[in-house]
Amino acid sequence: MKILEYEMDRDEIVDITPDIESFVKNCEKDEGAVLVFSVGSTGAVTTLEYEPGLLNDLPRAMERIAPYSDSYEHHKTWNDDNGSSHIKSAVIGTSMIVPFSKRRLLLGTWQQIVLINFDTRKRRRRVILHVL
Repeated sequence: MKILEYEMDRDEIVDITPDIESFVKNCEKDEGAVLVFSVGSTGAVTTLEYEPGLLNDLPRAMERIAPYSDSYEHHKTWNDDNGSSHIKSAVIGTSMIVPFSKRRLLLGTWQQIVLINFDTRKRRRRVILHVL
């Protein structure tokens, strides 16, 4: 198991593929799968083509799904402002499993693993990696 940490702004998307590739390359198994888990309920993990257009498109699309400016019951419960952050995280998800063979991730040519911070403030995001 390994824990990665990233300082992230709101709606920031970080390509964590190189860190996961390094973890898999140095693990004891030649093949298997790696669990990638983002700790917390306002972050998310997914795959996409890590390019400038999608780095702008994804936050815009998620904003249409759960606008930061809307009123959420969550705000009343906790007297905070990140109800949409929780919804966005739930829609994308906080974990994924990626297979590997010969200590290489089995990703598509344009597929990278990304971490997203949806919280309304800067956050230190932790990602747990575990070989299965």
